[in-house]
Amino acid sequence: MADIQDKPEVDPDTIRLIREAIRKADPDLVVLTGDQIRGYDPAYIDTFLRRRGEQPGARVRVITEIEAKLRGVKRRIAERHNPDVPPVDDVITPADLMDETRAKVRRTFAAFLGPVVDAGVPFAATYGNHDFQCGILAEEQDDIYREFPGCLNPPAPASDEPDAPRPDPLAFEPGTFAMPIESSDGSGHIAMSVMMVNSGDYADKDTPAERDAQYPLYATNPRGLDLADSDGYGTPSPEAIAWLADVQHELAARNGDGKPVPAIAFQHIPPQEFYDVLKEVPAWTPNAVEGSRTFSGRCFVLDASKCRPGSRLGEGIGCADENVGEVDAMRDAGGYFALFCGHDHKNSFVGHDDGIDLGYAPTCGFECYGPKSRLRGIRLFEFHEDHPSTYTTRMLTWGELVGRYSHNELRVWFEDHCITDGVSARDQLRRPAVFATTAALAGALLYAVTLPLRHLLRRR
Repeated sequence: MADIQDKPEVDPDTIRLIREAIRKADPDLVVLTGDQIRGYDPAYIDTFLRRRGEQPGARVRVITEIEAKLRGVKRRIAERHNPDVPPVDDVITPADLMDETRAKVRRTFAAFLGPVVDAGVPFAATYGNHDFQCGILAEEQDDIYREFPGCLNPPAPASDEPDAPRPDPLAFEPGTFAMPIESSDGSGHIAMSVMMVNSGDYADKDTPAERDAQYPLYATNPRGLDLADSDGYGTPSPEAIAWLADVQHELAARNGDGKPVPAIAFQHIPPQEFYDVLKEVPAWTPNAVEGSRTFSGRCFVLDASKCRPGSRLGEGIGCADENVGEVDAMRDAGGYFALFCGHDHKNSFVGHDDGIDLGYAPTCGFECYGPKSRLRGIRLFEFHEDHPSTYTTRMLTWGELVGRYSHNELRVWFEDHCITDGVSARDQLRRPAVFATTAALAGALLYAVTLPLRHLLRRR
């Protein structure tokens, strides 16, 4: 499941989609690929973190302030109690605000995990670029996930130091761990492994002074900076990338044959190699999308020779500005046959390049931008024990499981057609239906404007 990205009161359509997908698929495992939390939601306005290390609630976007006013959410300024004077009932401390945010996160998890827990399905979660923005970091969110039955996220290592000894070589950090799956014959042989990778959130190369200088632009026009400021999106740490090879060595040792184990990896932010399954095309090509950041100014469509039938490209791939060699590390380690991501809510494709599948699932949420209701969904995987790399996958969509429309179709329509900058405007106009509608409206407007002029000319 990708990009639930919801507030504490999770949209009922999201919960229904999850429930119906579980009923249809009867899965053995549910994987959450990050951005389960809409960290920039007004519900978290008092503890919002634009970036790690900042003061909670200090750097809030203007659009969030507006949304808060529309919802009737009022900001509360925390004050520290003076131990020398009696407490005042209407004074709230930073600790109080954080406790309230923890309760909201717990409520969010309980809502979207409800169908999973009720069905008795194990689940595992990694993190995206918005989860931490609520003010609760991944380490603590991991603890909250483990409060729910079926959570497979392992406890965090005792030390955060990269070189510190780790009691479990299959677990590196919150959101980065391996889940080996044994053969059905009871031999204990590991048939394959599911790898979860914490792909980071935002690159952070700027000094505090540079971040301060960027904030006014971020606050008033966050989409102009991809919500990522000048440094772009994050990447897995060098240590996490090294772990991708180390964990294969560990699994090979457990099997006793020295061979890498077939493995599929899940993370949030896609690496730059996802552009390798696209084809660059002229700007006027129907349904083409413009690339993002490093790939901006170029237009792309899916490369049909590399992508499976049914693949959809709805927006530019929002990868990091830097290629840190993660996919190369997977190829070098051996065993890895696929990497699937979320992050870009409108994309739903499976491509293949140089020995590894690169794929997406679209958002399964209804509180964030994304495609039409009928195209939002959850990706189902089926693996064959003898040959896991010959897996099958398909989307379980709202349109298939429930119906064409959601309960708030006006919002979904706006999220599908929302224009935030020149790139999104041009992408919309490349959609044939949008272009035809826009041209018809423009023609009708031109006719209406020129009609009085034509009448005037006839009188003469």
